[in-house]
Amino acid sequence: MTSSAQKLSHASLQQAAQWYVQLQDDNLSPHLRAQWQHWLGQHSDHQAAWHYVQRVGQRFTPLQGEGAAAGRALREHDASRFSRRTGLKSLLVLGASSLLGWRAWHGAPLSGLGADMATGIGEIRETRLADGSQLWLGAQSAVDMEFSTFSRVLKLRFGELLVETAPDPRRPFFVDTAQGRMQALGTRFAVCQQGENTRLDVYAGAVEVCTALSGERCIVQAGQQVDFSAEGIGSTRPAQSAGESWIHHRLNAEDMPLAHLLQTLGRYRHGHLGWHPEVANLSVMGAFPLNDTDRALELLQAALPVRVQRLTPWWVTVEPA
Repeated sequence: MTSSAQKLSHASLQQAAQWYVQLQDDNLSPHLRAQWQHWLGQHSDHQAAWHYVQRVGQRFTPLQGEGAAAGRALREHDASRFSRRTGLKSLLVLGASSLLGWRAWHGAPLSGLGADMATGIGEIRETRLADGSQLWLGAQSAVDMEFSTFSRVLKLRFGELLVETAPDPRRPFFVDTAQGRMQALGTRFAVCQQGENTRLDVYAGAVEVCTALSGERCIVQAGQQVDFSAEGIGSTRPAQSAGESWIHHRLNAEDMPLAHLLQTLGRYRHGHLGWHPEVANLSVMGAFPLNDTDRALELLQAALPVRVQRLTPWWVTVEPA
């Protein structure tokens, strides 16, 4: 860690990083922007942490042309200049275009407010639903529950869940995501939201998928996995145990892309976990502890041609060795 970072508190640094990413959102409300300005003016530590986060980004991508203009815009602390155009430029500062895989953790805490059930970083929750079904909710996930006399519905806002449904012939069981609806046909299955896609792994019974926009339908049988968007359903392939291994605080990787594994690990550790595009598609095999992500990163470094770069304890990237 650099000497400047050592002088700052972990809380100030993490808050600065979270604000930095939230300010890229086109839909950011004026109220939230005012909150950022208030936070910035509260203490000199906040201002120092804000500058430090920007400097960290600059270590990954040379600021030239429009990228330099984005850096200057951020340093001026003028929230009114955070347009969509500026937001995309500032992501370049953090290397999203060429050096870092920037995971979308920034939206999760906000969109989870008011959810019926939500989890924080590294938290896994298990609960028995009113109908006797068993639900597990992964780290940094949120779900709403709508049970009536006609149906049982779980609405996954973000993150992942595993559910083992209880039989009830009069009330079908559904899981909804932004990409579509899944109807359980007497089953145990896992659902994970990944950006603009939903991943479904079926371990028992079957699940019918119906996409949100195109209305395409497909029945996924036990032992199968499928990804789908709001407009279409991909081809089925063998289900992966990773979809349920996390309930035991480990991630079983079976020919898993490194980016997918790191995205999952990122929900179980504080701070930023990024990766170089060149290592994103490396295939990973093995079991990795979710309750000790530093150990998991050590295992990856030992098994793959990668290097774990720690700029601070909370800002970690995985790069080619």
